[in-house]
Amino acid sequence: MNSKVFFILAAVAVAAADRRPYSYSAPQFSSEESGPAHYNFEWKVDHDDSGNNFGHQEARDGHDTQGSYYVQLPDGRLQTVRFAVDGDSGFLPEVSYEGEARYPDSSESFESREFRGYAPPRPVYG
Repeated sequence: MNSKVFFILAAVAVAAADRRPYSYSAPQFSSEESGPAHYNFEWKVDHDDSGNNFGHQEARDGHDTQGSYYVQLPDGRLQTVRFAVDGDSGFLPEVSYEGEARYPDSSESFESREFRGYAPPRPVYG
């Protein structure tokens, strides 16, 4: 009796495994194109405590893309890259710098410079 139930359950399992509820095939695309891309975005970070100052702005209308990005460099200058892309012309950047580079005194030894070490934040219990 047990062997009959086992064989029946095995036959049901094989039949169920043979059925494929989903059909897997290549995706179908419509003949219509989705059209040219259009977007405009901007983001920035300006955090005085850490000295972080960077951002990005970009706008696209079809094949014409224009924008810029900037970053505060460790030497104190602000580096800005303005760019344009028009169709197949490629990426055309224009790099500029604001401010004057400041470097630490080279006669000062590494050990004598002020060192701000990392200290993990103290837990606050509520």
